[in-house]
Order: sequence, then structure tokens, then C-alpha cells
Amino acid sequence: MTTNPDLPAGIGRPATRALAATGVTTLDQVARLGDAELPALHGVGPKAVRVLREALRARSGGQNA
Repeated sequence: MTTNPDLPAGIGRPATRALAATGVTTLDQVARLGDAELPALHGVGPKAVRVLREALRARSGGQNA
């Protein structure tokens, strides 16, 4: 099983694998992806995008992610 402690578990294994396949393993790297790049990855669906954006907002203290 592919896990990464820096990425929220709620994104699911397909999204975790898709991100890892492109070298994205941290929330900092997710934050650098454009709004079109993240959902364009095969395996990263709307739920994963929402969970990742919420995690980024929470980490930044509620400021825009």
C-alpha cells in the first residue's frame, strides 16, 4: 500500500499513487500545482482535489491555498 504521511489519507490510494508517479509527495508540492494540473492527473478526482485544497487551507491557517 502506498502511503505518505504528508498527504491526507482521505485523498485515496489512486490519487496518492498518481501524485507519487509525478514526483509529488508533499503538500508543498501540491500547492505548486496549478488549478488545471491537479485534476488532470489520472486518479485524482474531485474529492481528492477538495481534500487536498482543504488540507492546504488548514495548514496555512485558513488563508487561500
